Amino acid sequence: MIHEETRWNETGKPAWQPLLQYTLELHLCSVRPAAAPFRYDWEEIGPGYCYGPAFGHWDLVHAIFDMMPTHPDHAKKQFLNYLSFQGENGVLPGTIMMRDGKAKWNMELSHPPVWPVALDQYVKRYADNDLLQTGYNALLRQIGWFESERKAPFGYYYMDIMTRKWESGVDDGIRFDQAPHHPTACVDATSHVYQLYTYAAQWAQQLGSDPEPFVQRSKELKLAIQQQLYDEQTGFFYDSWTMAQSGPKPGAQEGMWPLAVGAATPQQANRVIDEHLLNPERFFTKHPLATVAVSDPAFELRMWRGPVWNSMTYWAAMGCMHYNRIDAALQLLEGALDASAEQFARTGTIWEFYHPHGEAPDSLTRKPYTSFNTPCRDYLGHNPLLAMASLWQHLKFQS
Repeated sequence: MIHEETRWNETGKPAWQPLLQYTLELHLCSVRPAAAPFRYDWEEIGPGYCYGPAFGHWDLVHAIFDMMPTHPDHAKKQFLNYLSFQGENGVLPGTIMMRDGKAKWNMELSHPPVWPVALDQYVKRYADNDLLQTGYNALLRQIGWFESERKAPFGYYYMDIMTRKWESGVDDGIRFDQAPHHPTACVDATSHVYQLYTYAAQWAQQLGSDPEPFVQRSKELKLAIQQQLYDEQTGFFYDSWTMAQSGPKPGAQEGMWPLAVGAATPQQANRVIDEHLLNPERFFTKHPLATVAVSDPAFELRMWRGPVWNSMTYWAAMGCMHYNRIDAALQLLEGALDASAEQFARTGTIWEFYHPHGEAPDSLTRKPYTSFNTPCRDYLGHNPLLAMASLWQHLKFQS
């Protein structure tokens, strides 16, 4: 296990330091010793998670972003732990739950496949070609799974629209209130698979394989996203069923994913940033970013229907960098870190999600129909705060 008490360096504003130091300490105390089915020490998504110890795909990626600079060996082991769960058909399960010392997971549902972004950063930082080859093999198998199990007429979907089982990670998201119960392109799933193909092309070239099939498919998907999932009138991206309907379109934050993966045109990206992400009447709340536009009638102070998840703000900020919008990335990161530090000073903990208007996180609701109806405390999975502060510092020097 990790034992060293590495002190977080003086990154970011002085007011952020207590939050960042606590974040690092929370990572260190969230590491559990290797035990079947984990080959290596594994990091849970936070000791305050209401359902107990868990090793989650989406959450794990954010932990890796945080730990990669200071604990590279630990970060690498988390990739290897997670990829070892890949099924024969290429599926990577969403969350591995620990119950009474035994691991349980669902091989029918996955989670957003964003792990290649973190693995690519790791390989570039540490020149680890062995890990690159391992990741490339897993990536090809996961693409095969999406092609066989989540293919829609011109894109891809998550099972949320079929079963409301929240494969997208956006539990109870407003997009799905009126979603059809048949395969049709989801803006997030299609964007995520586009990103898989871009990394497949890049890694194939690095490893001496032919990237052309992946290049062609990524071009096809990019064009489909730009032409079929973008609404010129509102300047935002939507799911295919929303594009086919008339009337008001839901202000769901997930429409920023084409920006986050670099699939939008520069003109589209700038409209998303200026008219939505930086617009106080849309998503730019005191603690950015609200998960539902504050002007949308469906906005409420309930999990994924209004509150802020710092991980999503981080992805939006990285998306801004695809289009050289350093100004926007800085505003998003600084606003989120300022607000998170303020709540840490008040409460002494890191919250699963936050109040968009900067009020007390425990005034929010989680899932009213369950026994866990407030945000979890000491929750790392959606809080890559160290990575956010490092990116802010890097961009601040560039601006």
